[in-house]
Amino acid sequence: MIEAVGWLATAIFAGSYFIDNRSILQLIQACSAGLWVLYGIFIDSSPVIVANCIIITIAIMTTVTRRYRKRKSTPSLRMT
Repeated sequence: MIEAVGWLATAIFAGSYFIDNRSILQLIQACSAGLWVLYGIFIDSSPVIVANCIIITIAIMTTVTRRYRKRKSTPSLRMT
């Protein structure tokens, strides 16, 4: 069961390289990192847990930041 979580995380992460949409890619990689965190908890490995928490944080931050910048740079179309 524990190894299955690690293998699933590996498969999802490897499969993410076939995704062209950057936001979806980062979301899938964040989900994969979440599974790695779970795996790290199961095997009691702090480096696996911490490294993947960092990956989740970066993936979410870059996705949110990109969407914010995109929304901010797009001129609003107001009806006046």
